[in-house]
Amino acid sequence: MRAVRIVTCEFPVEFVLSPEMAVPMRAALRYEADDPYAVRTVFHPPGQGSVEWFFGRDMLAEALRGHTGRGDVRMWPSADAGRDVVFVALRAPAGSALLRFPARDVESFLRETWSAVPSGAESARLDLDAELAQLLAGN
Repeated sequence: MRAVRIVTCEFPVEFVLSPEMAVPMRAALRYEADDPYAVRTVFHPPGQGSVEWFFGRDMLAEALRGHTGRGDVRMWPSADAGRDVVFVALRAPAGSALLRFPARDVESFLRETWSAVPSGAESARLDLDAELAQLLAGN
């Protein structure tokens, strides 16, 4: 049995209400080598419980260079007030949100995930036979 490598990072993000107004909050990102394609992101809006989303790791990396995503999740880089950021637009039946992530924190987090599982090596971490057996067993 191999050890599970987990990468976590927490940093401030902003919930963008308008071009002139944003509300600060925290975001916690978590990457597990045994789920090599996904990044779990938990937002902590002020005065509310937490909100959880899953992003593709490749999508998060692509967002540092250009527009990516479709449907409920879209991301793109920008320079905002002299600092590099990544905008993340989320849409759900309950509403939508535009978030501003510091690009340097996203880059740092991704570097750590790539040290756990290099880009392109994700499929080697999956045990498809075990996943299929679990699905067929109804679990």
